[in-house]
Amino acid sequence: MKQNTLGRSGIVVSDIAFGAMNFGFPGGPSDEVAVKMIHRALDAGVNLIDTADVYTAGESERVVGLAIKDRREEVVLATKFGLPMGEDPNRAGGSPRWIKRAVEDSLRRLGTDYIDLYQMHRPDYRTDVDETLAALSDLVREGKVRAIGCSTFPAELVVSAQWAAEKGGHRRFVTEQPRYSIFNRRPETHVFPALQQFGMGAITYAPLASGWLSGRRSATKSTDQARSRWRRTRSRARSRNARRTGRPRAGIEGSARGTGGSRRWSMEGGARRR
Repeated sequence: MKQNTLGRSGIVVSDIAFGAMNFGFPGGPSDEVAVKMIHRALDAGVNLIDTADVYTAGESERVVGLAIKDRREEVVLATKFGLPMGEDPNRAGGSPRWIKRAVEDSLRRLGTDYIDLYQMHRPDYRTDVDETLAALSDLVREGKVRAIGCSTFPAELVVSAQWAAEKGGHRRFVTEQPRYSIFNRRPETHVFPALQQFGMGAITYAPLASGWLSGRRSATKSTDQARSRWRRTRSRARSRNARRTGRPRAGIEGSARGTGGSRRWSMEGGARRR
């Protein structure tokens, strides 16, 4: 299994990561099957396991915890915080108040006393990034977290977070997790160059475009129907995330976009999540 270093963190990970988002769903894999799946991945040389507190309301973390119970030292464990964990608006985002609570909840569900990579799941436009980085730096000093990263951050927020870390003397994000596949190459225009500039690693998710590149989709299905369904899903997701994070519907997001070329960026220091 090919290996990479996560940015400049010094943490070595497999080229392919194991994504555990679908564990814990009713009708999904049982705990026993899920544990066997993770063990098979570990036996094949995969050492990076990625989950999040919000996946199935914490059930994914619980299942991952069962799987790594006796193999913790083999695993580079990554999880995330920031998306809502209930109706209480204070149980979401990047405020120090929530981060302190969220990490304790994740550690308990995962059955471990430290997290290798703790990632901010989405930007929080209601909290100063300096406050977020200060709280995350405290977790590193306390030994509860080894490194920190972000997920689905546009290029300008990646840069802003790096500047804030340097100015405030905080730990900096060492990774970013963008959606990336041959169907979605937009990170090549802005996000990947920003990661290269700051020596960050990329942990790309949805490399099979949510199953469209898996070979299981019938070629006879209507392309127009597929596109319409994708647009509806994207619109609902954007509206939901805007309500949850306070993200402006127009404004700074636009500055991160551009037509750009199709230049291919070779990204070292990352992994592809499957």
